[in-house]
Amino acid sequence: MNFKKTLLAAAAVVALPALAQAQQISGLYIAGGLGANWAQNADLKGAINNAAGEKIENEFDVGFAGVLSLGWGFGNGLRAEIEGSYRSNEVSDTKVGGQTVSVGSGTGTALSYGVMANVLYDINLGSTLGGIVPYVGGGAGYVWLDYQDVGVRFGSGGKTVYNGDTGAFAYQAIVGAALPIASVPGLALTAEYRFLGTTGHDINGTVNRTGQAQVRLNSDVDNFNHSLLVGLRYAFNAAPAVAAAETVAAARTFLVFFDWSKADLTDRARQIIREAVSARGAGVTRIEVNGFTDRSGPADYNMQLSIRRANAVAAELVARGVPRNEIVTRGFGEENNLVPTADGVREPQSRRVEIILK
Repeated sequence: MNFKKTLLAAAAVVALPALAQAQQISGLYIAGGLGANWAQNADLKGAINNAAGEKIENEFDVGFAGVLSLGWGFGNGLRAEIEGSYRSNEVSDTKVGGQTVSVGSGTGTALSYGVMANVLYDINLGSTLGGIVPYVGGGAGYVWLDYQDVGVRFGSGGKTVYNGDTGAFAYQAIVGAALPIASVPGLALTAEYRFLGTTGHDINGTVNRTGQAQVRLNSDVDNFNHSLLVGLRYAFNAAPAVAAAETVAAARTFLVFFDWSKADLTDRARQIIREAVSARGAGVTRIEVNGFTDRSGPADYNMQLSIRRANAVAAELVARGVPRNEIVTRGFGEENNLVPTADGVREPQSRRVEIILK
């Protein structure tokens, strides 16, 4: 069995907690989400809103929203993506001059669709929330608002309606969370809230009343949306998962994992060290304690950090009855990554100490 296979087999001892830790996205990913959209009341603002010059305000039912994104993760929590979006809401009620028109007189559908460029940041909390990764972000782009017979009906046959679509600058804020799916590396379930607004749209309308000449209108229309979405995200180059197992009977190597830039022992780390002490028996005359880091920091800093990690594990072994003269500690810095990555990438499974019983 070569060195890499030995490490992979030993990693099975701690696979479950390792897989629960969040991993930063590095490289290409796709994401999509579907959910509900709440469109804020829309004022039709212009010199003439209806035949009497009264302001028209539309209220909307809860509608539909969908987004599809193509993005790139930089391995440090930052992500950038291009997003296409679509929203649809039916008119529920219409107010004219501040008064709600009779029920059923509101009419039409408002559609929004566009392209946004987003920047997001993943907040890596390790295993604190069971691997859930909160994220925040914002974006800017261009959105078209399409009004389809949006307006109000008056009595028998009279109506004021707006039709047409125009584009405008758009902006949005995003707050969400992702839950990695351990059985499919790179796949995560997402849930998020989005606020989308635009700088306003010019929409044409007409007033039609029985026995009167048609009046043409042009109004500046508001477009503000609140969306709740559930979706999936897939990162193409995620590290393969290590097969999970509670124990490996023939294992002579034990892996202790560390939080980023830390040399402190977690409760799980102490448990693994206890298992190594229990496995030490007849014939074991030497225990190698080798420290490693990922590639997210300067090489000289990582070398010192790997030594501190090895010393912390060695001290715990001694505290549990292992003679100090049986222990050899070494630090390898960012060499021999368990999961190969590019320079600067944080990788939880490479932040480790190997306890090798010989």
